[in-house]
Amino acid sequence: MALRLTEIFFSLQGEASRVGLPTVFVRLTGCPLRCVWCDTTYSFTGGEPSDIAAVLAEVGRYPARQVCVTGGEPLAQKDCLPLLTALCDAGYDVSLETSGALDIAAVDPRVSRIMDLKAPDSGECTRNHWENLTFLNARDEIKIVIASRADYEWARTVIAERRLDALCPVLLSPAQGLIEAVALAEWILADGLNVRFQLQLHKVLWGNIKGK
Repeated sequence: MALRLTEIFFSLQGEASRVGLPTVFVRLTGCPLRCVWCDTTYSFTGGEPSDIAAVLAEVGRYPARQVCVTGGEPLAQKDCLPLLTALCDAGYDVSLETSGALDIAAVDPRVSRIMDLKAPDSGECTRNHWENLTFLNARDEIKIVIASRADYEWARTVIAERRLDALCPVLLSPAQGLIEAVALAEWILADGLNVRFQLQLHKVLWGNIKGK
């Protein structure tokens, strides 16, 4: 089994319900989307060939039980699925960060799926694979990055119409440099949305640098 790997690193989880936990990140190479606000464009191409055994060995060097498989879009690599299963079999608490554009049905049920929905200003709203919503459960999370008031209103409508907050926790994040974080916080409070506002902790601590 062959994987293309951008990096493996040890840091604090910066997002979702695991925020602040020491975590090993496995960043796979490649992504079929090109979101306007993407902060990991370096993972689109390149990378180094690897295999599941090598990934497990490297992950095992770090003192953490939390492992996050991310990208790019990790599900764009067919061997992401057996990698996720192998990490679960090894006893790790595994999460997957995925764009929501690819089918999540075959992901090992022990994995917590942190699934994006792309709002209009991402430039990739038409790529949302809405069928994925039927596979989500309370262990999963939906993340929507908000880059404008229009994005927020879109998210508010989708949350209400599709009852997203009844499926799993919903996270709203401000797109760095495109919207003021306090504006998004105030909109959420004004509407009383049943969502979690989140900032990216790793950026607060270290800025947007590779490997953190």
